[in-house]
Amino acid sequence: MSGTRRLALVTAAGAWQTDGDAEPLVDALRRRSILAEPAIWDDPEVDWSHFDLVVLRSPWDYTERVEEFLAWAERVGAVTRLENSLEMLQWNTDKHYLAELDRVGLSVVPTSFISARLVGSTDAADIVAQFPGRGRFVVKPTVSSGSRNTSRYDSENHPGALAHVRRLLAEGRDVMVQPYVESVEERGETGMLFFGGVFSHGFRKGPLLSGGNADVDGLYAHEQIDPRVPEPDELQLARSVLAAVQARFDGATPLYARVDVLSGAHGAPLLLELEMTEPSYFFHTDPSSADRAAAAYVDRLAAAPVEPGRGPQYSDPP
Repeated sequence: MSGTRRLALVTAAGAWQTDGDAEPLVDALRRRSILAEPAIWDDPEVDWSHFDLVVLRSPWDYTERVEEFLAWAERVGAVTRLENSLEMLQWNTDKHYLAELDRVGLSVVPTSFISARLVGSTDAADIVAQFPGRGRFVVKPTVSSGSRNTSRYDSENHPGALAHVRRLLAEGRDVMVQPYVESVEERGETGMLFFGGVFSHGFRKGPLLSGGNADVDGLYAHEQIDPRVPEPDELQLARSVLAAVQARFDGATPLYARVDVLSGAHGAPLLLELEMTEPSYFFHTDPSSADRAAAAYVDRLAAAPVEPGRGPQYSDPP
């Protein structure tokens, strides 16, 4: 590529300063003659058409206004190239996608869903029936980030969990219930970052709900993140998840994706979350990872233009 291209890294008010991935990503892009700058997604003064590429980085407040956020993404996709695409964002911003991935045969943490549309016809017994029969469990909204509104409950604390579910339903939010995978206490989560469909690096995330609730300060919970080399079966599951995404979106590969897994009862990995909206990259766990991300961004900038509003379509990476 010749000359300087402009790239917007989408953030939220107050998020850029606390995003540890922002500076190394901007620096890695600058070394490739890409001018990357932060842009707040809901700032009406931003002219998105001035950017060659708009990439979501840290719009961590979108979960409180998801319909407004997706409408914004549609407007941006109509005037420039948006990554990840509108269609991927529409799918990934609501964790009902876990049910779809489960249906295609992937190993997913068992998840029950309670719809806010049923709030007037769902009694306590119907809600409690969605709680696991034994062991601890987690309640959270299906549209969530940063562990906000997420709590763990002991098996005997159905009243507390019921109150939590009812509060979320009253706010118009669908709810998900999952068993608390006990291996997280010792092993934590394994996260895996992919750029342009290619594995970049892994990390370990420590348990967030050991005390029942995550320590949320502002837009997200504080996390203990350390380097980790994924086990072969963890990496295989992550690649299978991305293959399912490509199949769903007609071969399109997300520019960025993070796959988080837990170790199940018999040691096999279970998908906890697929982040294709605004994941932290945790560059500090791998010194070369920011350069790999920047290289994938440059590849997208070099890709053939697409018709505005249709969303980009890309071939599988070599």
